[in-house]
Amino acid sequence: MKEAMLYEKLPKKRVKCNLCNHRCLIGEGKKGICAVRENRDGTLYSLVYRRLISRNVDPIEKKPMFHFAPGSRSFSIAAVGCNFRCDFCQNYEISQMPREKNQIAGQDVSPEEIVAGAKKTGCKTIAYTYTEPTIFFEYAYDIARRASKEGLKNVFVTNGYMTEEALRTLHPHLHGANVDLKAFREEFYQKRCGAKLEGVLKSLKVMRELGVWVEITTLIIPGLNDSEEELRDLARFIASLGKEVPWHISRFHPMYKMLDRSPTSVKVLQRAQKIGTEAGLRYVYTGNVPGDPGEDTFCPQCGQLLVDRLGFQILEYQIEGQRCPKCGFPVDGVDL
Repeated sequence: MKEAMLYEKLPKKRVKCNLCNHRCLIGEGKKGICAVRENRDGTLYSLVYRRLISRNVDPIEKKPMFHFAPGSRSFSIAAVGCNFRCDFCQNYEISQMPREKNQIAGQDVSPEEIVAGAKKTGCKTIAYTYTEPTIFFEYAYDIARRASKEGLKNVFVTNGYMTEEALRTLHPHLHGANVDLKAFREEFYQKRCGAKLEGVLKSLKVMRELGVWVEITTLIIPGLNDSEEELRDLARFIASLGKEVPWHISRFHPMYKMLDRSPTSVKVLQRAQKIGTEAGLRYVYTGNVPGDPGEDTFCPQCGQLLVDRLGFQILEYQIEGQRCPKCGFPVDGVDL
């Protein structure tokens, strides 16, 4: 165990956790909503420090990050737990393990070993992914600082529910993030995720202020967040962050507690992509539909095909010096 960061001690051995926007008030002997931060005798501890549940070498496109070191590999890691309880979670076995099974699984792996593994496998980035990286913040923070010193970049794949204090503490070691903006209605967040939309929107604004390269993913679930009005509201919000922010519109497949809904139709994804383009977004992608033209990057100015993709694989890459080879338009992103 490791004493947690970002918390306050209160009378009667209570604590207030300021890591995520739940800002849990935790009594002695109790855990926060994430189930991996525990108050022991008035001190808050992380139960997942150096408790690695998963590590893989992935294409950075799998995060999905299409404009951050495209074509490179990312050393991807996770600990168990999450501060959301999404009933459509694709990694529920590990994200909900502490809450549903009261179990903290994982191998003891040091931050130094993680960084060494990333370098040995030729990765340019470390991705904190699969579960919610915010809840293993102390572990991620120690890894990220070491990674930065070794010339590696750090990428969060996150629900975006961390506090501003957490983001500013991690700065400048967080270089990129793919944020799940799961819907644009408060009811969806409260009922389906056990959270509030506003916390995510604020985090996105702070990330942009801090200079973090941001890409956004929305899983389109039939009948829940796929109305034209909601999609237009969501697309306009992303455009307000910056028209260069890529939007990944992902296809839903029945998962976890949501097995009663059909997969999203490709037509709905294409409609959402059109809505994003009409809102002025330069890069709008469809996901979970391998081979769909919506996976590709086109020049926002002249329409030239710049990156031809099949799933997470790049088939053809035509960007030259971060510019379109046909018209010279500067292509947004981070080239490592």
